[in-house]
Amino acid sequence: MKGKTLITGATGLVGSYLLKKLISEGVPVKAFFRNEVVRKKTLHFLSTHLPNHTEFVRNIEWIKGDVTDYYAVEEALADVCSVYHCAGHVSFNKKDRNQLFAINAEGTANIVNACLYKGNIRLCHVSSIATINNADYKGNLSENVFWKTKGNESDYAKSKYSGEREVWRGIEEGLDAFIVNPGVILGAGFWKQSSGQLFHLCYKGQRFYTKGVAAYVDVNDVVNCMYLLMTKGVSAQRYILLEGNYSYKHILHSIHLAFNKKTPDHQAGRLLLTLASWVSQISGWFKKGPSINRNIINALQNTQTFSNEKIKAELEYQFIPIEESIKYICGQYLIEHKSD
Repeated sequence: MKGKTLITGATGLVGSYLLKKLISEGVPVKAFFRNEVVRKKTLHFLSTHLPNHTEFVRNIEWIKGDVTDYYAVEEALADVCSVYHCAGHVSFNKKDRNQLFAINAEGTANIVNACLYKGNIRLCHVSSIATINNADYKGNLSENVFWKTKGNESDYAKSKYSGEREVWRGIEEGLDAFIVNPGVILGAGFWKQSSGQLFHLCYKGQRFYTKGVAAYVDVNDVVNCMYLLMTKGVSAQRYILLEGNYSYKHILHSIHLAFNKKTPDHQAGRLLLTLASWVSQISGWFKKGPSINRNIINALQNTQTFSNEKIKAELEYQFIPIEESIKYICGQYLIEHKSD
């Protein structure tokens, strides 16, 4: 199949690393972006993480637009044979509900509909492990688990699940597509967003940890699996992407040790987290910033684990050990913040 590849959300963590991967592989790329500020940040990222970046970057076709604008999406698909839909919004703030559904659900519907209209386009949709949700299952959750609500799902999880439903609807209508469900994605260079904020907070030093567990994966593994699945031609499938399930205590300790900082030594239970959420809400009346709410508390207390057996069998893939990933990211953080 000849043509260009479109990346939506090309300036985010996954999108930027995927952009680096594709242009280094010689794939002709269109990069969908929303504003010039984030585009410049991505260009800076490429300049520091890609050898001979000048030669590669000139081959990127940048397209300014928004996935919530159907006609902009349709226009961007000219001469395109494959799409990596990485655009998405992450928030656990109730005030962002409308934006979450506009981008994660309606935006995905626009991508699906435009791909169907154009025809002969393969789609890789980047969803979230948050859509693998069913409390009735014990042990590791797999791709076979169907969505079942418990009543405490975040608007983020609901919006991503709605986006997945749009993709499955497209597949039923003849779309050649597959879905990936990454866990918590760790990567360097995006310190003020995504998991980059975690490394920034740990560098400052954190005293508390929670009993919760989460699935983690290196961003390079995410883009490698996406690329391999796209080139292999799989369709009408979804794949959980993770290296392993780790407690928050383990991850926080590993990051602090990599920074040569004192490790957290106090466990924050639900009561303490609830008190912190009240303080966070009150302070939020006076200033903008990250806050603790019920959705975040539930996530920090979650002990559900997940399986990566399907993707390992499909690609015979070996993930980067999470400890190795953490050490590399912390090293990059120190290099980029050596003047602080």
